[in-house]
Amino acid sequence: METSPTPLNALKLMPFRMIFNRIYALVYLFAIASLLYRHIHTLLNSTAFPSFLVHAAILFADLLFAFMWSTTQAYHMRQVTRTEFPENLEKAVREEDFPAMDVFICTADPTKEPPLDVVNTALSVMAYDYPAEKISVYVSDDGGSELTLFAFMEAAKFARHWLPFCRENKVVDRCPDVFFTSGYGTSLHTQKLKMMYESMKERVEKVCERGKMNDEYITNEQERLAFENYWTPGFSRQHHPTIIQVLLESKEDKDTSGYPMPRLVYISREKSKTSQHHYKGGALNTLIRVSGVMTNAPIILTLDCDMYSNDPSTPKRALCYFMDRSVRPNLGYIQFPQRFHGLNEADIYASEHKHIFQINTMGMDGFSGPNYYGTGCFFWRRTFFGGPLTFVRPEIEELGPDYVVTKPIMAPEMLELAHNVARCNYEDQSDSGWGYKMGFKYGTVVEDTYTGYRLTCEGWNSIYCNPERPAFLGDIPISLGDALNQNKRWGVGLLEVALNKYSPLTYGTRTAGFIMGYCYTHLAFWPFWLFPVTIYSYLPQLTLLNGLPIFPKTSDNVWILVYAFLFIGANAQDCYDFISTGGTCRRWWSDQRMWLMRALSSYLFAGVEFVSKQLGISNQGFTVTSKVVDDEQGKRYEQGVFEFGAPSPLFVPIAVAAIVNLAAFLKGIGMVLGGGRGRSLDLFGVQMFVAGYGVLNSLPLYHGMLLRSDKGRMPTKITVISSFIAWAIYISFSFFLGSL
Repeated sequence: METSPTPLNALKLMPFRMIFNRIYALVYLFAIASLLYRHIHTLLNSTAFPSFLVHAAILFADLLFAFMWSTTQAYHMRQVTRTEFPENLEKAVREEDFPAMDVFICTADPTKEPPLDVVNTALSVMAYDYPAEKISVYVSDDGGSELTLFAFMEAAKFARHWLPFCRENKVVDRCPDVFFTSGYGTSLHTQKLKMMYESMKERVEKVCERGKMNDEYITNEQERLAFENYWTPGFSRQHHPTIIQVLLESKEDKDTSGYPMPRLVYISREKSKTSQHHYKGGALNTLIRVSGVMTNAPIILTLDCDMYSNDPSTPKRALCYFMDRSVRPNLGYIQFPQRFHGLNEADIYASEHKHIFQINTMGMDGFSGPNYYGTGCFFWRRTFFGGPLTFVRPEIEELGPDYVVTKPIMAPEMLELAHNVARCNYEDQSDSGWGYKMGFKYGTVVEDTYTGYRLTCEGWNSIYCNPERPAFLGDIPISLGDALNQNKRWGVGLLEVALNKYSPLTYGTRTAGFIMGYCYTHLAFWPFWLFPVTIYSYLPQLTLLNGLPIFPKTSDNVWILVYAFLFIGANAQDCYDFISTGGTCRRWWSDQRMWLMRALSSYLFAGVEFVSKQLGISNQGFTVTSKVVDDEQGKRYEQGVFEFGAPSPLFVPIAVAAIVNLAAFLKGIGMVLGGGRGRSLDLFGVQMFVAGYGVLNSLPLYHGMLLRSDKGRMPTKITVISSFIAWAIYISFSFFLGSL
């Protein structure tokens, strides 16, 4: 479609910010070069071997800091913002000409991802301000759970009442749970609908509590056959046949107002203990094939099971770009930022991930467009079949993006073909290249990031759409263990992206352009923060404990100013970016603290797991973050108190670093108070500052180890083990210095 005389979208550059960032980068680069020069000069003039090794480690850390800083500058070269005008869409395009849309929702474990939450997500998108007959919702249940299927059978019945209610009352919060727990209306109709929802909720929760289906909740023969035909003796999560249940069909099913219902299809792909594609990308490729056979809509929306729609106009916002091809001729997808509900005031675990989902994404949108983040993304189906100029033909005509479905979705031959393309060995028997040439890309547990990166390398562009009202809202981890575990999983996947033959640093900079390649390099090399952060968390402190100065004297004004500029400049720019995108100082500080914790803990274990996988020792694959919230745990989170709870190896590195930093800082204070105040501050002032900064960031750890008695405190076992390891590190380092 050509550009409409009625504008559908607008682009805004930020020239002042762009110019300032470039000037600042040049000045900062000069300061980095000066610091590295001093390191090399000091290293070459070291007369003692221990001093040489210490300064070599500091040089290595600062080189990595410099490299990672340089990659962040790619995001600051051309930041843009966009605005959509969905109110103009119907003036430019008739509603009957809106393209059909297939929605993919993935869930994997009913114990960690409650079926009722998945149901709420599905209902929120089924109620979009969009022609219902053009919406098809496909729910992929990799857990193969009869509990999830039952929940969706109940949801299909409730949807007949919920959708017309939203349409007639212009409801904005179309996630039922959100609507009924907020300030909804008090009309008789609303109260009646709430009772229906509570009744459905009670039935689903009772079945989930029992862990299996009961005959008392089966209302017709069709439902009974669905459970009896599939959940037979021998059925297990790892070994079961393909399950496809069409719960709603728009040509047959009507809501209480007589309008057609969106299609709703439950799918659990075939599983076998010998099949290879048990990860999320395999489920999404199965959905591409099954939906291709059944509806083959030109637009695909992917959603996490906990990421409900928060704005019913979201599809129209996406169409403001899809229907205006002049924006980006090779537009492949539109990414909405991940936003979250339930964040406490300080966002203590930095779950907002503002850098990934907002700050950095604005910079990528100034060039080829943002990365794909696994949820809240609208794709052209054609995007999954090769580059804009290199179409990859699928093995059968029905899977092609241009195939027109003419048979009813419930036709026996349609269901037979859908079952066939959902087989666990289907991809192995096809030479079309699913997961490599077509569809979502395999090879890493962060298949979303890798897929977006590879699509960019193929020549596809994308757009970042960030309306004032969040389009989607999701759940967050509310315990430190879950937050660190989530980042460990990401860390393993990012290392798989960074260190393969398609590494952004080499392949990406050649095929996607230097700036975009560098943006992806920063993302893929995130786990490398482990090395400089670990060195600065231990080395200055251990040398302070042993009375060995390693930084310039505080009286050396020139070099102290260089260090101060590098530290304050980096943090000031980061804080400005954070606050200018709607953040607060408290949340920025939490983000800094969690950055250090992730580097020390999550990325350490991610590195170990990555090496183990490369050696064939272990392969844990995709793991699901729990969305189940304990009441007491929830209260502590609301109060901004860290949740440690069950012992976890992930706590050990951050606890050890906290103990070493506290010991070093107290030793420095003792040196100053014990005599030679001026000399001690002059020699060890920088080291004391680094240790003090570590102590300040570790306050929640000291609180959890020493001052709390609730169930969420740091486990005593972890405190004891960490104290012993900290003591062992100090003794070993002191012996190393004394023996050389």
